[in-house]
Amino acid sequence: MAHLFRELSLGNSRRNSPSPTSDLSKSASSLPSADPLPSPLGLIDSLPDPDLRMTAFEIFVAACRTSSSKPLSNANANAAAGSGLGSESSPRQQQQPHAGPALHRSLTSAAASKMKKALRLKSPGKGGGGAGSPGSAGSPGNGRGGRMTVGELMRLQMRVSENVDSRVRRALLRISAGQVGRRIESVVVPLELLQQLKSSDFTDNQAYEAWQKRSLKVLEAGLLLYPCVPLDKLNISAQRLRQIIQGALDRPIETGRNNESMQVLRSTVMSLAARSNDGSLDACHWADGFPLNLRLYEMLLEACFDVNDETSIIEEIDELMEQIKKTWGILGINEMLHNICFTWVLFRQFVVTGQVEIDLLYAVNSQLTEVAKDAKSTKDPEYAKILSSIVSSILGWAEKRLLAYHDTFDRGNVEMMQSIVSIGVSAARILVEDISNEYRRRRKDEGDVARTRTETYIRSSLRTAFAQRMEKVDSSRRSSRNQLPVLVILAKDVGELATSEKQIFSPILKRWHPLAAGVAVATLHACYGNELKQFISGLGELTPDAVQVLRAADKLEKDLVQIAVEDSVESDDGGKAIIREMPPYEAEAAIANLVKIWIKTRIDQVKEWIDRNLQQEVWLPQASSEAYAPSAVEVLRIIDETLDAFFQLPIPMHPALLPDLMTGLDKCLQLYVNKAKSGCGTRNTFIPPLPALTRCTVGSKFQGFGKKKDKSPPILRKNSQVGTMNGDGTFGVPQLCLRINTVQQIKLQLDAIEKRVITHLRNSESASTEDFSNGLVKKFELTPAACTECVLQLCEVVAYKIVFRDLNHILWEGLYVGDASSSRIDPFLQELEKHLMVISDTAHEKVRTRIIADIMKASFDGFLLVLLAGGPSRVFSLQDCPIIEDDFKALKDLFWANGDGLPAELVDKVSATTRSILPHFRTESESLIERFRRATMEAYGSSARSRLPLPATSGQWNPTEPNTILRVLCHRNDEAASKFLKKTYDLPKKLG
Repeated sequence: MAHLFRELSLGNSRRNSPSPTSDLSKSASSLPSADPLPSPLGLIDSLPDPDLRMTAFEIFVAACRTSSSKPLSNANANAAAGSGLGSESSPRQQQQPHAGPALHRSLTSAAASKMKKALRLKSPGKGGGGAGSPGSAGSPGNGRGGRMTVGELMRLQMRVSENVDSRVRRALLRISAGQVGRRIESVVVPLELLQQLKSSDFTDNQAYEAWQKRSLKVLEAGLLLYPCVPLDKLNISAQRLRQIIQGALDRPIETGRNNESMQVLRSTVMSLAARSNDGSLDACHWADGFPLNLRLYEMLLEACFDVNDETSIIEEIDELMEQIKKTWGILGINEMLHNICFTWVLFRQFVVTGQVEIDLLYAVNSQLTEVAKDAKSTKDPEYAKILSSIVSSILGWAEKRLLAYHDTFDRGNVEMMQSIVSIGVSAARILVEDISNEYRRRRKDEGDVARTRTETYIRSSLRTAFAQRMEKVDSSRRSSRNQLPVLVILAKDVGELATSEKQIFSPILKRWHPLAAGVAVATLHACYGNELKQFISGLGELTPDAVQVLRAADKLEKDLVQIAVEDSVESDDGGKAIIREMPPYEAEAAIANLVKIWIKTRIDQVKEWIDRNLQQEVWLPQASSEAYAPSAVEVLRIIDETLDAFFQLPIPMHPALLPDLMTGLDKCLQLYVNKAKSGCGTRNTFIPPLPALTRCTVGSKFQGFGKKKDKSPPILRKNSQVGTMNGDGTFGVPQLCLRINTVQQIKLQLDAIEKRVITHLRNSESASTEDFSNGLVKKFELTPAACTECVLQLCEVVAYKIVFRDLNHILWEGLYVGDASSSRIDPFLQELEKHLMVISDTAHEKVRTRIIADIMKASFDGFLLVLLAGGPSRVFSLQDCPIIEDDFKALKDLFWANGDGLPAELVDKVSATTRSILPHFRTESESLIERFRRATMEAYGSSARSRLPLPATSGQWNPTEPNTILRVLCHRNDEAASKFLKKTYDLPKKLG
């Protein structure tokens, strides 16, 4: 069954599509009207429904034949009961019901049906199985003056002509005569019929060819399109059968027992049908693949409905069903599949016959009980898929009506509503409790499916009913001279709707939800409350209309609460949960909600303003006379205006609603700050990737990597860019400094805004001492931290941008490239000093020191990066150590500035790592190698004794860290270092 849902389709059913080549085409007009339900059993595109029905009839006749080769006869006709042979079937999946008497016995309509009683279906006196039913004595369908046989009944129920029936039975008699003792499950019925029937058995050659094509398409569907056992694409028999079927579409094949074409077809078909998953030698799978077998079985089950009254099941259902179940062995059906298929057929029949016969709903309910038992007793995932598909279809149909039951039901059909609710709840329980794994993980108090579904129906339907009444009231008021406010009229209508709900629907729904009426009035309360809120939101002041609305709302609320209280008397919590769902329609609460909407609107406007103005902000220092961006001036102004407008609102609850406003403004300022730093990057944005490790060529100065003589000094190439945008648009150093200044200014203004809020509160008539003691209501919570974080990030960005991007041509491309003595740090210091002057002139005094400190840190990081990761263009000898140390001191002195710059303690702290690593550059290579060995073994333990692993780059330089020492050796210009690196790690002399 693993292939089941590859074939199941939820598309629209193609039931009753006429087939011009089918023997059933003449009776197509008598079939039920087109099915409005999507079929959960799947579509068989290659076979229209009339062909499927004929195939199902052939299987039925074959399954009910006797194992004896004696011809079948009846006192009424020589072949009338040929399809009623008794046989013992041997099911593959589950024990079959007992075969029972032969179908050629006569039926009696007087016998009471046990199945109909169990399904609560109507009895003959109510219109079912009466004189007009096909099984009744002397019924018109018999045509022989005697009582009808089960076989004859099935022929009429499936709308099969006597000629077709006689032809099928003659062929099956021939098959039976030649295969005595052979079980029907091992017979491929279409194949045997193809061999037995000839063109002479048909009225004309065209009918014969159409029948032959249909038989071949049945074989194609059962063996190729929907096989029970998955089919290998390279299966030779499958390929041969496809060729035979394709050829037969152009030219009919010749049949007959000894015909060569027939022998090839038989060999091919039997090879495919004999395949088995479990290795069974006597298996025969030709019509038991999904969804083909389900559709065929559905056709058989549909024959249980009276052709003269399609809303009722025939009285002979017990006997007919007994024979239908004999097809289980061929179709691979078991009791569980039968139950779910029969449930669907009953349900579908109720729908397509006009939804008038409530007995069919009783039957569906009874069947769903059995299906639920089946679902609990099996863990078969394939069955679960079929179950889910069918039950979901039933539930979908039921809920389409229950979610708006006021449009579907009234006093006259509440009994039908009760049945549909029962079906919907039963289907939902099966889906949730028996199929869904999610349910098993939920707590018990969350698992009442019936209550949850019923509550959904109540709320959905009442919301729909409320909306309809509101539309009606609004339309009526526009077309009349009634000047009452809409909400006054609506309150009266809602009260009447609640009373009707309590009297008609709640008693039914209470079976599944103990607080059905309470849920209903709570829903109406919420619906009306929403409209009331909208009404108040349009008020600038209290008016006579507003007074009428509030009084009508107050009366409605009392009526709704009374119903909820009466409905909740016997509940566990006395109705507290429902009452909690009904917040009072108090004027003050309504005004408070109105103010909250006002706050939200104003906050949204501020956010939109911030987005729009920040998109236009150019961040140019010269664009404003202030040291911060014009957009910041505007955002602070609009916040002041918003606070003034809030405290001017004619409401008595300013202190209570102030936290909402402050939270919104806080988020607005946080938004501005976050957008101010958006896109500027971080320190890591500017740090270059480290080149691969190399070793030095002893004695070489790497002239090929040195500075080109024909190029100008770096200081002349980029000097003109200092203090400008540096090609980075709005992210140049002056622009970044303006962003920093702006955020710093916002942080400074927060205290001033909070003080103005306190002044407003003191002037508020409803303010109390407690309002002033609770400082949280007037404090910004998010913006201060956002400002601090933004300033820190942007200071780092400025610093690392200057060092690693703006001065990259001097530091990374120039410092110590080639000969260290001829490419020292002075050009870098000169350019850096110019940038420091720009910072001093541009940055706010409260953040200036922070930016310069970050530039110092970035400079020492860059200096150390050149020494340790400068790549093969840099090589150092012990003689270069004084040069490096002098440059290090010069870099420190630049920031100390003889005491006029940064504090000496800060300079020493930031440069400490660099200072601790410089001694390595004056240490002999042999000593460094030994230090490296010890450090590596300490880091990697005993695994490093046999072979030193290449230490990973942490990026955190440290004089005792193996990778730091290794990088000093990589840039060491002597033979010992080079040989060690070659022998230990086979490092190259240059990058490839």
